Amino acid sequence: METILLSIKPEYVELILAGTKQFEYRKKLATKPVEKIIIYETEPTMRIVGEVTVIETIAEPPDSLWERTKEQAGISPSKYQDYFMGCDTAYAYRLGKVTKYRHPKTLADFNIQHPPQSFVYVSKTDE
Repeated sequence: METILLSIKPEYVELILAGTKQFEYRKKLATKPVEKIIIYETEPTMRIVGEVTVIETIAEPPDSLWERTKEQAGISPSKYQDYFMGCDTAYAYRLGKVTKYRHPKTLADFNIQHPPQSFVYVSKTDE
């Protein structure tokens, strides 16, 4: 099982850390099974602020995935539809236990030079 780092917008990071956004939607999943997501909060924060365990991954047609996840989506129906426009399959990581770091970290702390467009595999961490 792998750990990945995802770039996530601040509005969604806040909801993930609060436990109200329980699904992280993606157009593609990591090719290896993921057990943990390291959360990189994009501009203006630009820091790694926490991590979350992955309970499961889901791959379904966009409409089906929305119906299954909408109560804990943490995203509006219109933003969801816009994101998956033209996609035959929508993917989601179902999020579990969230850990907010006491002291946000930099990408350099994980030997990463640039925030990933999609994701990057990272070594195990201890907070």
